[in-house]
Amino acid sequence: MARKLIFLILIFCLFVVKSPAQEKMKHVTLNGYVTSMQTVIFDSLSGPFLNENLIHNRLNFRGYINNNLTVAAEFRNRLFTGDLVRLGNSYSEIIGNDQGFVDMSWNVLARQSFLVNTTFDRLWFDMHFSKVQVTLGRQRINWGQTLVWNPNDIFNAYSFFDFDYIERPGSDAVRLQIFPSPSSAAELAVKADSENDITAAGLFRFNKWGYDIQFLAGYVNSEDIVIGTGWSGSIGSFSFRGEGSWFQPWEEFPNSLGTILITSGADRVFKDNSIAQLQIMYCNAPLELNNFETFYSGTLSAKDLAFSRFSAFGSFTWAATPLLNLTISGMWFPDIDGYFAGPSIDYSLAENLGFSLVWQHFNTLTGTERTRINLGFLRLKYSF
Repeated sequence: MARKLIFLILIFCLFVVKSPAQEKMKHVTLNGYVTSMQTVIFDSLSGPFLNENLIHNRLNFRGYINNNLTVAAEFRNRLFTGDLVRLGNSYSEIIGNDQGFVDMSWNVLARQSFLVNTTFDRLWFDMHFSKVQVTLGRQRINWGQTLVWNPNDIFNAYSFFDFDYIERPGSDAVRLQIFPSPSSAAELAVKADSENDITAAGLFRFNKWGYDIQFLAGYVNSEDIVIGTGWSGSIGSFSFRGEGSWFQPWEEFPNSLGTILITSGADRVFKDNSIAQLQIMYCNAPLELNNFETFYSGTLSAKDLAFSRFSAFGSFTWAATPLLNLTISGMWFPDIDGYFAGPSIDYSLAENLGFSLVWQHFNTLTGTERTRINLGFLRLKYSF
């Protein structure tokens, strides 16, 4: 609690402090959205159904002190009602869990029939001078190049299935970026989490042969050495992307092979704005899957993305009209005899109002048991 208060006071001071030139805040922006999403969970149509409703409000504040100094505070307020809330403390603890160094998630009201949570996932101060940029606070550090699995994304691994959280989690970190040229960048970042584990790494990105290429190295979760590379470019009309990372426990170095993840994919946007995507991944030491929560949740590290030595993903979005998108996506996990199928419909009802209908079907072995789970989502989203 003490370090949370110290951190929030520091960020507040950064918001109100004047620049060296004693300039006032030049510009403040606010945007966000409100969604209402109904969720149903079942294993078969003949079995019992679990229902949940989520009202989700996100607010993004950004203040531009001058041309070089920017501050940001972004948070989401969520109201949960339904069967899952009635599970009691176990569910409220999952919702209120904050993996950052500073706990900035509060279960404001937790009752038998509803739960209200507020979480800050962005709270940072940014200084940008010429070719140098420094960012301090809770921020998104995105080093991924591919679209589904990102073994280079060592600071902010996330779940593909959490489609309602497009911003992705943030890290409590310090980040230094240097831009030697318009097409190159060098980065150093240090992150601390709720277990006081440290992730520290450096990255260098440049453009060659029409490709953005990057190399990274560092120390992950006070446990592993990591070395990785990634790229993104095009072959003809297709975008071609890939990433690879090698994780080696520090205490076992160099006496074990470690964990190797390599992934590559291609995607194409057609003339009618339809989109096709393909991605495959290889891992020499996939994570053993013992329960569905491990598979579905977004709490895994970049080292633990694979549950099968080979994994495959494909999706196609048909832009039926300028207002209507129909999508089908799927994943295949041969080692656990599992797959995911996910059709969805997205329709623009008005300029800032969208409707989504999503179905996620999972069929896989978890341990020695077969798990079949369906999740259906009906969402209205208003953006401002």
